[in-house]
Amino acid sequence: MRWSAGVLRIGAWDADPEPPEPPEELEQLAEREEGRGLALVRACADLWGWQPLTRHGSRGKYVWCELAT
Repeated sequence: MRWSAGVLRIGAWDADPEPPEPPEELEQLAEREEGRGLALVRACADLWGWQPLTRHGSRGKYVWCELAT
């Protein structure tokens, strides 16, 4: 997490280098047990995105969102 100029940035890293699937609308996910995380981020965040990473020889990605006050 990072706070700067009235914007909170939250991010998470994982080892899977594949880009995240485009988030679906929340209404389409109501009955599913998985795949809701990015849809919730999309619904709540002002901005979100991802970038590929290379970290200590491992490949992965960093997914982030920003919330403005």
